[in-house]
Amino acid sequence: MRTRLLPLLIILMAAVLLALGVPLAVSLAAAQQQKVVVDRIDDTAYFAAMARSAMDAPEGPRDEGRTLSRELESYHDVYGIRAGVFLPDEAVLANAPKTWLLPGSGEVRDAFEEALLSRRSHDPRQVWPWQRNRLVVASPVVRDGDVVAVVVTDSPTGQMRSRIQRGWLVIAAGEVAAMLLAVGAALRLTGWVLRPVRVLDATTHAIASGALKSRVAAAGGPPELQRLARSFNEMADNVEGVLEQQRAFVADASHQLRNPLAALLLRIELLAFELPEGNQEIASVQAEGKRLAQVLDDLLDLALAEHTAADLRLTDIGALTAERVAAWSPTAAAKGVELSGDCPATTAWVDPVALSSALDAVIDNAVKFTPRGERVEVAVASNGDSATVVVADHGPGLTDEELVRIGDRFWRSGRHQNVKGSGLGLSISRALLSAGGGSIAYGHRAPHGLKVTVRVPRSEPTA
Repeated sequence: MRTRLLPLLIILMAAVLLALGVPLAVSLAAAQQQKVVVDRIDDTAYFAAMARSAMDAPEGPRDEGRTLSRELESYHDVYGIRAGVFLPDEAVLANAPKTWLLPGSGEVRDAFEEALLSRRSHDPRQVWPWQRNRLVVASPVVRDGDVVAVVVTDSPTGQMRSRIQRGWLVIAAGEVAAMLLAVGAALRLTGWVLRPVRVLDATTHAIASGALKSRVAAAGGPPELQRLARSFNEMADNVEGVLEQQRAFVADASHQLRNPLAALLLRIELLAFELPEGNQEIASVQAEGKRLAQVLDDLLDLALAEHTAADLRLTDIGALTAERVAAWSPTAAAKGVELSGDCPATTAWVDPVALSSALDAVIDNAVKFTPRGERVEVAVASNGDSATVVVADHGPGLTDEELVRIGDRFWRSGRHQNVKGSGLGLSISRALLSAGGGSIAYGHRAPHGLKVTVRVPRSEPTA
């Protein structure tokens, strides 16, 4: 969520900063140019006054014209600005440098013709730092209401563009600093908002994995998320209470039913002595009674497995698996099934008793459903942070629909209803493994058969 929320916040903040920075940069450039234009207007007004004095002098404009020429030359030498006073017929009254004349077209010509209309030329177009344009300003010299001359200045823009560029650099530095500050604030904000969400997600995953005691710790964040965390803890408490009542009921019911069932089986055996030997009805009743006793024992084992905490130890699961393979080999041989094991030394953090019980259930299931003459293979391997025990048989296997349901309580394939069992063995195995952070998965084995993968962690569990 953070990878989606943070870019959105950054884009929004960048858009806001650009919306503020671009007009500020444009305003700075316009202000710098306006300052130069105002200076040129003052200069042209000064030279216009000198030109008017030269043209009004009683001794003629020659001496005043020389003074005007010297002022223009000094002005050009100091500032590098071309300036000239031109008569309406485009004759030169004074100019600097001497080679600078009115062009036939362009901004200078346009400004000159506009000033002949007895008004100052319009402000020049905005000059940007990447342009090398010049600023042209023209002012009319008016006498008795008539334009008798025009003062034109043609200014370079290098210094102005440098000032604009420096101002833009300052604005850009401020924008970058503001952006970095905004990104830091966004990181803090998203962390503050999403930290309770991450805690809630981790706790939900832990509860889904079987750690029903997990709760959402107080992690700050908005008040709405804090209320959500409290509501989640209350819900988890209620769910745990209901499951605990269910486990207690199953355990108590199984325990309470065992004694009367044992007494009933004993009376059935006593009754069998009074009946003819080989009576099919009494044999069937005894078989169903023993099956019912097995179901009660499995229910009690399942309730204990879901309730008891795992005693995790660093264990050589290769040796433990080899031991279970050796223990089941006589049973497999009696059924005509070959049971083989590839069990290299591999350590993992498991509850040895729980893993042994789970392997017993898985191997028993594989041997039970494997036809005579086929084989069951058990292999131990390590894969990064986990170790696996794979039990693969050459039996009929299961369909995709059956693989989804395998491991559910009391579920058995419709094709194997006549095989001895209660349908609780794999459920007990899953509960035993989940308590220690392990898992059990089922899949197809090519070309036929079932592959069961028991996975346990190799890293030491954290508190």
